[in-house]
Order: sequence, then structure tokens, then C-alpha cells
Amino acid sequence: MQDAALRLKALMEQLLGAPLPVRIRAWDGSEAGPPESPVLVVRNRRALRRLLWKPGELGMARAWVAGDLTVDGDLYAVLDVMAELVWERGEDARTLREALRDPEVRAAVWGLVRMAGPPLPPAPPREEVRRRSHLHTKRSDRRAISHHYDVGNDFYEIVLGPSMVYSCAYWDSPDGTLEDAQRDKLGLVARKLDLKPGMRLLDVGCGWGSMAIHAAREYGVSVVGVTLSQEQAAYARKRVAEEGLTDRIEIRVQDYRDVTDGPYDAISSIGMAEHVGSDRYLEYARDLFALLKPGGRLLNHQIGRRPWGNESAYEIDEFIDAYVFPDGELAPIGGTVSGLEAAGFEVRDVESIREHYGLTLRRWVANLEADWPTAVRLTSPGRARVWRLYMAASALAFERNRIGVNQVLAVKTPDTGTSGMPLRARSWR
Repeated sequence: MQDAALRLKALMEQLLGAPLPVRIRAWDGSEAGPPESPVLVVRNRRALRRLLWKPGELGMARAWVAGDLTVDGDLYAVLDVMAELVWERGEDARTLREALRDPEVRAAVWGLVRMAGPPLPPAPPREEVRRRSHLHTKRSDRRAISHHYDVGNDFYEIVLGPSMVYSCAYWDSPDGTLEDAQRDKLGLVARKLDLKPGMRLLDVGCGWGSMAIHAAREYGVSVVGVTLSQEQAAYARKRVAEEGLTDRIEIRVQDYRDVTDGPYDAISSIGMAEHVGSDRYLEYARDLFALLKPGGRLLNHQIGRRPWGNESAYEIDEFIDAYVFPDGELAPIGGTVSGLEAAGFEVRDVESIREHYGLTLRRWVANLEADWPTAVRLTSPGRARVWRLYMAASALAFERNRIGVNQVLAVKTPDTGTSGMPLRARSWR
């Protein structure tokens, strides 16, 4: 009898204590749940074993990455309705131990155990990172960056498009092109830094060289770009040579903590500070402060999370940590500003561009889905599924104000108090 979906739906609702907001299709072809709802496809019993051995977000992620769990239809719709039950309960979530005190929950768990089959835990997908700590040493940071960025430049060309910019774009209209929006973001950063011919710019976490090329070509500055990714550096150097800018741009495989050839007139740090870690953030800010000349500007473009009532209860997102950005940490914007100020910076402008990231991520997901077979061939089915899930989930997180992204403009203001900022600072618009 084909009734796995009905049994699974009943057990899940008993376990969650709420109606299941999706329709389930099980491995035996059965379906259960609201007929017009998005469909969550449980392709085999192994998906249940993954959830039982690692309840919550990581178990769901392992099942998705391994292909044991998938979606029929709109991925965004499934993620949206499942978010409050699985991904977004945050500090209010009950622990498993607390939940198991409820006899009905224990009964539901045992029901899932019987459905799941052999009790041995499935091995995690090979795409999962085995990390030891969040110390953010130079060695561990190199490994983390390599895991995320050294997956093939051809793969990133599919996702990012011709701009090869892996950070939030700056949109004039939702109907605009991704390439125009990324060009406008680079121009916005350059104008905030007030770049002029002859200046020296340090681009921390330079990626595939887009900011360095834009600054040198459009503003006549000399640029040093640093990255920990060998693949990014090779790609960026090739682009620089093709643009005829080797006399003005140097791309290094170097930790920002090892840069010693300041002072620079300006520093851009775009989508890099998320990798620094809360315990190292003040060190990061002090290092950049020391590399700037008096009056020099820093543009820090960084994803931020909403603050928790009890900040000590905050934990790094399990899926992101295991599959996407190992050791990446998000902080509230207040903590970012405080860290920069503690290092000696004068913070002059904070601009939230949260909605812009939702638009950007949806374009990246569309790019990936449009060339899915090639993306799978260039990496692996699991890796492609990781990127599709994390980008789609992140798009919704930005759109729902669960996380944000901010550009913080800070100045190394000298003792004279002369910041060099215009009286009406938003002139870069």
C-alpha cells in the first residue's frame, strides 16, 4: 500500500506541533498535504535517517545536498513556508532534549525511526567541511576561502555572469541587468572613496579583480588587490593583462594581515569582512586603519544579521558553516560600526542596501538554473545543489529582513579633525 507520504505527514505534524505547510511526495509515489501547496519530495528513506541523526537544519541540508530531498516546483515557495519551522526559529527554538520530554513528540520520533529503516547514520555528503574551530588563523582562513572560491572559475562565470562580482549589486530598477547593477555598485564604492588619478587603493578580498579593474580604468588609480584564493588570483591577473592594466594593478595571494606596504589613500573591503570572525574583527579594523594615510577612507561592504536579545546564544548557521562559508560569521551593524570606531576610524556614513541583495541573488539563482547541466559537470551535483539552496534561501532572508547588507564609509581622521568629507556627504549619488 502506498501510504508513506500520509504517514510521514502525520508524524511530522506531530513532531512539529503544527500543520505541515507543504505537500509531501514520498519514495513510494504517494502524496499528502494541501493540494495547492509547494511539493517537498522525499526520494528515499535515507532522507529520514539523515533527519533523525542530525535533526534540524543540518540534517535537512545533508538530505538536500545528497539528493535525498528535493523540490518539485518553486524552490522559493518551499523555503518560504518552511523557514519558520526549520531555519528561522533562532533563539526561541526548543532544543531536541526539551522537545523529547513531550510524549507525543517521542512517539512521533519512534514512528519516524520505524519508517527510516536500518538505524546506521548515512555518511555526510563529500561537500561537507569538517572544521575543528573558529580560531581564524591564517591557515584556517586559507582553507575556508579555498573551499568556497576554488571550485572553478568556469562555474562562477555561470553564476555571476560577465561582471564576475560576487557581492551585492546596486540596482536602479528591478528590471535592469545584473551587469549594469554590478558596474553601478563598483562606481558607488569608488565615489564614496573619492578616488582620483594617482591614488593608491588597497582592495581587500579582491575576488576576480572587478573592483581593481574598474578603479584603475575609470579613475586612474594604482591598485593592490589581495585574495587568499589561488584560482581567483590567476583569473584576476589574466583579466588585468587583457585590459592592459598591469602597470597599475597588482594582484597578490596574500592575507590582509600580511600587507605591510602602506600607506594607501583608500581601502575597499567588499564582502570580505564576513570571513574575519567576531574575535578578530578589531584586529581587522586596526590593521586597515594602520594601512591608511591620515584622511584616507575605508569602504566596508558587509552582510549583517539582526541582533539577538541574548547575543551569547547566537550560533553560526550550521548549513552555511558546513557547506558554504566555513568559519564565516555575521554581526549586527552596530557591532561593525563599534569595531571600526574602536580601531580609530570616524564612521561618516552607513547605507543599507538590503533589498538590492535579494534582487542580486535571484539573478544568480536564475543564471545557475539556466545552465544547470554545465554547472553540475563543472563541479558536482552536490556542489551545485549547495549553491542553489544557499542563494535561494539567502535571497528570501534579505527580502524578509532576516539579514541585511551595509556599506560603511569610515575615515582615518587626523588629529586636526579635518576629515576631507564634503558638507553634504551624499554627493556620490
